[in-house]
Amino acid sequence: MQYTEVTFNMEPAEPWNDLLAADLGEIGFESFVTSEEGLVAYIDSREFDEEKMKGVETLNLDHVKISISVKPYEVQNWNEKWESNFKPIDVEGKCLVYASFHNIEGDYDYRILIDPKMSFGTGHHATTYLILREMLDEDFSGKKVLDMGSGTAVLAILASMKGAAAVTAIDNNEWAFENARENVEKNNITNVEVLLGDETEIGSEKYNTIIANINKNIILSHLPIYAEALEPNGELFTSGFFEADATDIAEEAEKHGLKFIKKRSKDNWCVVHFQKA
Repeated sequence: MQYTEVTFNMEPAEPWNDLLAADLGEIGFESFVTSEEGLVAYIDSREFDEEKMKGVETLNLDHVKISISVKPYEVQNWNEKWESNFKPIDVEGKCLVYASFHNIEGDYDYRILIDPKMSFGTGHHATTYLILREMLDEDFSGKKVLDMGSGTAVLAILASMKGAAAVTAIDNNEWAFENARENVEKNNITNVEVLLGDETEIGSEKYNTIIANINKNIILSHLPIYAEALEPNGELFTSGFFEADATDIAEEAEKHGLKFIKKRSKDNWCVVHFQKA
């Protein structure tokens, strides 16, 4: 598969690079590398549309100066790109997300080895970090868990490490699917099933916990499906949207019998926890 690399040099870069990544995700961009200079984003070349990109709200802010460059991207260079930006992630001193080239010290309850392959979800982005943080407070013992939009499978792996009986990780991106399988194997996890597909893979299955770290529009459209797939008293963790969007998510969730439990925010991003009545 041929990818296109789009580099956005931004002044100032933060927090606008994270906001831009979210907007670009809405028009088909799949992977992102943030830096002090801005953002580098990757998209399947068949999906790249410069005209559509011009309509992205974050690219039209008066107070952010942005220059853009576009070039074809060779996938084999991905490791060099993310290794230069990937630092270990410490979540509350209890969970460490790291790569194979890191020298790791310290005592953690959970150590998750993640080597991304153009896949979202290393713990660096606020939404992934927020759900990892929320999961540390939850009891997964004996539960059946679904991770929708699983990316690297970091969330599915943590659920397994915390005692889940069975975990299903679903992503519609082939690179994410392959990467998730590799990461599951590297962490010696045997009860995570990784599937390539979308919400139709859920079928008639029922889960005690569903984790959906995707984006606002997809979560809104999938809430009826998640509600149906949850066991009574089952829990839903949603993220991938801004704190300002939490009210819209909560109002729609309530229509489908999902009770708001709490929310947690970081850098304008949000995770919202629901429970099925």
